[in-house]
Amino acid sequence: MYQVIILAAGEGKRMNSNRPKVLQPVGGQPMLGHLVETVSGLGATGVHVVVGFGAEQVKAALGATGCRFVEQTERLGTGHAAAQALPNIDPEARVLILPGDMPLIRAETLQAVLDAKADLTVLSFNAVDPTGYGRILRAEDGSVRAIREHRDASPSERAVSEVNSGVMCARAGDFTAWLSRVEADNAQGEYYLTDCIALAVADGRSVAAVIAPRADELLGANDRAQLAALETVFQVRARQALFEQGVTLLDPSSVQVRARVSAGRDVVIDAGVVLEGEISLGDEVSLGVGCVLRDCHLGAGTAVKPYSVLEGVRTAGASQIGPFARLRPGTQLGEGVKIGNFVETKNASFAADAKASHLSYIGDAEVGARANIGAGTITCNYDGANKHKTRIGADAFIGSNSALVAPVSVGEGGTIGAGSVISQNAPAGQLTIARARQRSIDGWKRPVKAAK
Repeated sequence: MYQVIILAAGEGKRMNSNRPKVLQPVGGQPMLGHLVETVSGLGATGVHVVVGFGAEQVKAALGATGCRFVEQTERLGTGHAAAQALPNIDPEARVLILPGDMPLIRAETLQAVLDAKADLTVLSFNAVDPTGYGRILRAEDGSVRAIREHRDASPSERAVSEVNSGVMCARAGDFTAWLSRVEADNAQGEYYLTDCIALAVADGRSVAAVIAPRADELLGANDRAQLAALETVFQVRARQALFEQGVTLLDPSSVQVRARVSAGRDVVIDAGVVLEGEISLGDEVSLGVGCVLRDCHLGAGTAVKPYSVLEGVRTAGASQIGPFARLRPGTQLGEGVKIGNFVETKNASFAADAKASHLSYIGDAEVGARANIGAGTITCNYDGANKHKTRIGADAFIGSNSALVAPVSVGEGGTIGAGSVISQNAPAGQLTIARARQRSIDGWKRPVKAAK
């Protein structure tokens, strides 16, 4: 059992943003959100988040996670930040301290830090370019003796490629004792958390460095370019996770995953697809070129044709959607439903084998089995103040260019003549027409423009 301190008080000035650095998104979720999810999954008994710049934004973003917040009113370095949270933790508890902009760290890497048998453990990695990182300085026997920040390192120390990730683990009481002795005698005039290493060594305590197997999981982001690099790593991982579930990506590098995705067998995703939120794809679902899905559950055999946009959609089976369809939240499709090109739906349910093949708006509606909705049909669901329901019975046929003024019902097997405006319930099994009678006016002449 252990507790966590996440250092999330920094502004991230180089982001040029009104949003704190830790709330910048990676994979559709704030960096800090990824980190909290990872440490919580490892069984942390408490997560303490040190906030500063944009504190209220951070609290709002993590409001449902159960994190505890402590504010660092003066930004005086990482050691000072950690010291703000330590009084809230049992001195005997083990504490894992992490920077808030580390969204890609894996649970197994953190577990290796927790499993290390040392009084103080740091997580390090071998950097191709160590510029800007604190160097891990080891004694001749390989033990860790100090961490030297880049600004304060000598030329020989800067040649060291093993660097500090910012992750440390020790007892809360030990951190408190070491930090009480840390001084701000460095180039930044700050209290460094990393100075705990040399103090622990001086006290004769054991210090270990666990080297992460992959450097890319420890990347942080101080500017937009580094944020983009994090996104690239995240997307590679997310696509690999889809491959492992049996998904075919026809153009992997163009697919963007900003979601938690579960997928069945033989799912096929074409180029340019974007997945957001919570996505579930049943066996043999296919997503065409350029589709965007958010918070959707698609049943087995559903085919989404190119350039369709779906949000909050559930399908029960082999439905066909699109191309160029827009399905909004609350749309539910039964087995065999067809929603065609340039059809928009919202809060609408379609029973098995119902069809709206093209150029229609169906909102706040219940559509019965095998009903056929003609081109140009709209449900007039909003009166300027309230939404109203349209009910279309099984086997009904709605002629093209009809307007159904809700609240209104069309009975089972009812037919609506093309071009009708239906404002009263239409009975089952009958033809209902509501349009002006056609007539031709003899002798009528079309207006002409006056000569100039």
